[in-house]
Amino acid sequence: MKYHVFRLVYGQDLKQSIIEYCRHNKIHSAAVVTVVGCVYQACLRLADGKTVKTFVSNYEIVSFEGTISNSGVHFHISLSDVEGQTIGGHLMDNTLVNTTAEIVLVDLSNEYQLTREYDEATGYDELVVKSRL
Repeated sequence: MKYHVFRLVYGQDLKQSIIEYCRHNKIHSAAVVTVVGCVYQACLRLADGKTVKTFVSNYEIVSFEGTISNSGVHFHISLSDVEGQTIGGHLMDNTLVNTTAEIVLVDLSNEYQLTREYDEATGYDELVVKSRL
């Protein structure tokens, strides 16, 4: 396993910037270890799986997890506002970094092949894991 540590800055799209970093560094299968930072705009798909909502305010990233494959990513994020209230959901494009986002990924490409394939039972592209060992 190899770790990647990098930082995003003001105005960068959190999701797309992670995807681009992985493309540029030829990371095919990975997991998010941590993301610490803040955003000034968050675009989330909510728990009903349909509703997409944009929140515009200052938010601290209090948790972020996900998987990365060549066939797609699956990221969840929790954010806390200036009152300490927390929102969260499935991370969508147009979530914009405020001062910083410090990111650590673990590259699993040598050990696993992660892909996403349509699952009729859920109606979503779901994770498929194949061991390379």
